[in-house]
Amino acid sequence: MNASTERLELAGAAGRIQLLRDQPQGTVRGTAVIAHPHPLFGGTMDNKVVQTLARAFVQCGWTALRFNFRGVGSSEGAYDEGRGEAQDLQHIVQSLAPTGTLALAGFSFGAFVTAQAVQALWSEREIAAIVLVGVAASRFAVPPLPAHSHDRALVIHGETDDTVPLAAALDWARPQSLPVTVVPGVEHFFHGQLPLLKSLVVRHLRTPG
Repeated sequence: MNASTERLELAGAAGRIQLLRDQPQGTVRGTAVIAHPHPLFGGTMDNKVVQTLARAFVQCGWTALRFNFRGVGSSEGAYDEGRGEAQDLQHIVQSLAPTGTLALAGFSFGAFVTAQAVQALWSEREIAAIVLVGVAASRFAVPPLPAHSHDRALVIHGETDDTVPLAAALDWARPQSLPVTVVPGVEHFFHGQLPLLKSLVVRHLRTPG
């Protein structure tokens, strides 16, 4: 993402996990782990939405960790329908951010993986911020977010998303009474609207909790 991006490797349950770490200037507020879209459809940690999320977190003083899912780039293993991917995300948290303030974010399939990790980690770690973009609710059984996490969560969806219809995201959010920020005229990958996406995330991260 920039000249200060560090390339890391971590041993995971399925072998090597490839990561990128971006550090903010000045005081570090915490660590954000960001999950990328579907690995079988070209999703990687270099996805533009994922990079935008990382930039937003770094701008707000967070260390941003992105990683390639199993079978992507130099990460070992094979696609595991979200189960192993969520385990790997939790392993990254435990290995690289075992203490301190934590944030979790994901895009599309990555939002599904992140929601699983939030549910698994909520009782044992304070998660200060959650950002889910284009939640893949039409394709996967995305678990609900813990009720007490809602005021820390930002859910963003494009109005004209043809990969995950807005109606599916609303159907997922409705039983939870979980607000969804809808960006008019925007499709799944936020083409032409990445600066707006970044500003929405920055605004959320800067809102006093």
